[in-house]
Amino acid sequence: MTLEETHGQEPVPAEHDWMQGAGKALQELLVSAQRRGCLTAGVYESAKLMNVDPDNVAFCVLAADEEDEGDIALQIHFTLIQAFCCENDIDIVRVTDVSKLAAVVGAGEESGEPRDLHCILITNPNEDGWKDPALEKLNSFCEERRNVNDWVPTITLPE
Repeated sequence: MTLEETHGQEPVPAEHDWMQGAGKALQELLVSAQRRGCLTAGVYESAKLMNVDPDNVAFCVLAADEEDEGDIALQIHFTLIQAFCCENDIDIVRVTDVSKLAAVVGAGEESGEPRDLHCILITNPNEDGWKDPALEKLNSFCEERRNVNDWVPTITLPE
């Protein structure tokens, strides 16, 4: 029996359900954070925020489509952001469909220019005691994925 055959015998539905639950939780977290004004979108805006106030960052989402995989500058930014998040104990996930992400958080700004959704940070609100159940689910999901050496898990957003 090969490693591939052994891997193929794992119960896929349980993993699939867990991944779908994480996608739904991420969607809920993004909507909630945007309503509360705790969402920062954009690689440069996120980098500035992490440099000024890293303790206020609660969660990080990196998003790239297939065509973005060849963008060396973006990949370098992702590597630096991932390193920063790991250094500061910030949970981080990847999303492979920027259009779904845009549907959740909105694609454009007031100026009419499209938003940079390649990096999104969720910050802690000024309100003390705000606990988002979706954030707690995602933190647990990230911890579980780290236990199997998946340091930046990929999440699929629901339709």
